[in-house]
Amino acid sequence: MKLGIVGLPNVGKSTLFNSLTKAGAESANYPFCTIDPNVGIVAVPDARLDKLAALYNSRKITPAVIEFVDIAGLVKGASKGEGLGNQFLANIREVDAIVHVVRCFEDPNVIHVDGSVDPIRDIETITLELIFSDIEVLERRMSKVQRVAQMDKAAGKEYASLKKLKEHLEAGKCAKSLEPEDDDEAALYAELNMLTGKPVIFAANVSEDDLADDGASNEMVSKVREYAKEDGSQVFVISAQIEAEIAELDDDEKKEYLEALGLTESGLDKLIAASYDLLGLVSYLTAGETETRAWTIKKGTKAPQAAGKIHSDFERGFIKAEVVNYQDLLDCASYTVAKEKGLVRVEGKDYVMQDGDVVLFRFNV
Repeated sequence: MKLGIVGLPNVGKSTLFNSLTKAGAESANYPFCTIDPNVGIVAVPDARLDKLAALYNSRKITPAVIEFVDIAGLVKGASKGEGLGNQFLANIREVDAIVHVVRCFEDPNVIHVDGSVDPIRDIETITLELIFSDIEVLERRMSKVQRVAQMDKAAGKEYASLKKLKEHLEAGKCAKSLEPEDDDEAALYAELNMLTGKPVIFAANVSEDDLADDGASNEMVSKVREYAKEDGSQVFVISAQIEAEIAELDDDEKKEYLEALGLTESGLDKLIAASYDLLGLVSYLTAGETETRAWTIKKGTKAPQAAGKIHSDFERGFIKAEVVNYQDLLDCASYTVAKEKGLVRVEGKDYVMQDGDVVLFRFNV
C-alpha cells in the first residue's frame, strides 16, 4: 500500500512524514523545503505477530508495511507549474490513497502561505489543483481519441465518456463522485488514474491541547469532518509535533507518554486504521519456526489469490488452505490442539479470506 502525503506549505506535512517514517526529511518554516518526494517504509503495528511468533518460536517477524510518499507543498497554480507543482502532481498519481494534511491550529510563529488559517479554503485550494491537473490529462487523451472517434464506434464511445468526465470536473467535482454507466466506462476511468478519483484521508493537524478530546472542541476540525462526510472521506486528528516527539521514544516510553496525554493510540495507529478501512484491506497471517508474517490483501480476496501474494506458484498450483482463526489458535496454545478440537478448517478455491486468519497453503509445484 502506498499513501501520498499532500497539503499546502507549512501545515505540518513534512513534520508528520518525519515522525511516521523517521526518515529525516527536511522540515523548515518556509515553503518548498521538500524539493523531491521523500519515500519511507513503515511497519504496520500488529500485536498478533509477537504472540504468534512466541507460540511458534519464530526466528523472524515480518510485519505488513505501508509506503509513504511526502509530496512537496502545493500552492494555488500548482497544476500550471507554480511552486514546482507539476512534477509533484505526477508523483501523486502513483499512490493508492491521498493523506491530505490540513492545518487546524493557530500559531503566529508558523506562517501560512495564504496569510490566515482556514482549513476548508486550504482543502479546496489543493482539490482545485488536482482537478485542473486531471482536466489536462483528459484533454490530451480526448485530443488523441477525437481523431478516430467518427470512424470507430469504440473510440466514439470512449470520447463520450471522456467528455462527460471532463464536464463533471469543470463543474468543480472530483472524479470519484461520478458513477460509471457500465463496465467499459469503469475500466476507462480506472485506466485514467485520475488524481481526484483516489480515496482521501484528511489529517487534521491540531495543537496538543486538542488531542485529548480528539478535536471535538476545535471548530476547524468540526468543519473538516463535515466536509469529509459529504466527500465520503475519512478524518483523523493528529498533532504532527507530538508525533515527532513520540517517534523518538521506545515502546514503553511511548505508552507512558500517550497515557499522560490521555490517548490510547498514536497518530500512526489512527492513520493505519483509517487507511485499511478506506481501502478495504485486511491482513492474514502465516507462522512457523522460520518466520511469522502479516500479508495485506483486499477484503473479499479468495484463498488462491491470497496465496499468490506469497508467490505466484502458490496461486497457480493451489490445492487447499488450512485455516485457523488467530484467537482460537492462541487460546489452544498450539496448532495441534486447535486441529484436535476441529478449529482448523480445510478451505478450497472459493474461500474468502478473513482478517486474522492463520493460514497454511497446500499447492502443487
